[in-house]
Amino acid sequence: MSDSIGRRLEKYTEKRPYEVLLVNVQIGDVEDQIAIFRGFSSSLMNPTASDPDVPVLPENAKIVSIDRVASPYNPSEPRYIQKDLTRENMENLLLEVGI
Repeated sequence: MSDSIGRRLEKYTEKRPYEVLLVNVQIGDVEDQIAIFRGFSSSLMNPTASDPDVPVLPENAKIVSIDRVASPYNPSEPRYIQKDLTRENMENLLLEVGI
């Protein structure tokens, strides 16, 4: 079984620990922004389960955009590497790092 997109994005940040991914998603009628850093995901707008086996980015989520931000992440002054990537753009970056 292949990894979910959420797990693949977490693996990406393990390989690129100097980056934070800010993933803007739509889950049903709910918008969310998920930060992914060094292999861990956390919702910035909704509660995050304390169990790491509960995916923060469910399979039914629609990825609206992904921003690549330099770490350390400062929400008041983010240092963007790339903004508004599509899932397809991100898939190319995942392939570049072997994920």
